[in-house]
Amino acid sequence: MELRHLELLRDLAHYGSVTAVARATFRTPSAVSQQLRTAQRDLGVSLVEPAGRGIRLTEAGRVLAEGGTDVAAAIERVQARWDTFRNDLTGTVSVAALPSAATFLIGPVLQALTATGIELTLHDHDVAEADFATLAADVDIVIGHSLTGERPAGTEGLLVASLAREPLDVAMGVRHRLAGQPRVRPEDVLDSDWIGVPVGYPFDTVRLAIESVAGTRLRIRQRLRDNRLIETLVASSDCLAILPRFTTPTGDGLVLRELEGVPATRFISAILRPDKAERRAVRHVLDQLRRVGAERSGPVGWS
Repeated sequence: MELRHLELLRDLAHYGSVTAVARATFRTPSAVSQQLRTAQRDLGVSLVEPAGRGIRLTEAGRVLAEGGTDVAAAIERVQARWDTFRNDLTGTVSVAALPSAATFLIGPVLQALTATGIELTLHDHDVAEADFATLAADVDIVIGHSLTGERPAGTEGLLVASLAREPLDVAMGVRHRLAGQPRVRPEDVLDSDWIGVPVGYPFDTVRLAIESVAGTRLRIRQRLRDNRLIETLVASSDCLAILPRFTTPTGDGLVLRELEGVPATRFISAILRPDKAERRAVRHVLDQLRRVGAERSGPVGWS
């Protein structure tokens, strides 16, 4: 049993196809397929089986894929102990973050890291909730969010640490008819036009909740991803939008109002592969992210 075979099966479990593994590991699909055939020959068992137009792991393949994750985590634990013994807090930690969460989390973390030898590389990703987990294979820490709980969809088998809970408010221009109210209810917003987010994005869950309570559909005029663009359009129109409280600048024509009667809180979480979570530098960055999140929204934990 070779470590490289376990790593291959772990990657197949995560990426789901030979082509995706090849792309992620900078190899050709034929090279990945050849290694898979070699692993099956050496182990004397079928590790994959046909599934539609692709393949999936057999039960034996899933057992060994889990073993690959365990081995990788064990190696990282030994490295972490060695780094602690040497008092070595250095290295590069890569983070893929939702921009609206990174806006209030990353700045203080970068300041805290100046006293260490850790270099943080940041990548911004605004994707649907179920896609955050797929980023975990390529970076050390993924910062994502969900409106249904602290564990975003698709993160089974990954470690998830809660970072913050942020209220989502109804954003409107200062001249909107509802701007004089301290809070709004679903029935108050039914006659307004809305700027929404793409279907499948967490903020769209609030739209669905409002429609469920009110028994009618909202008028969505635009579906956009960039919060800064949404803020500008809302401030200059009669449209409403759902925007996060911590990072939405009010004033300059924009106000936020609390939404009553429906769940309107997003859970911001860090998502990690178990092996990557063992690295001392990664754990330190994660601790700093949790500290900053707790200072903003209260205590956080693991899920």
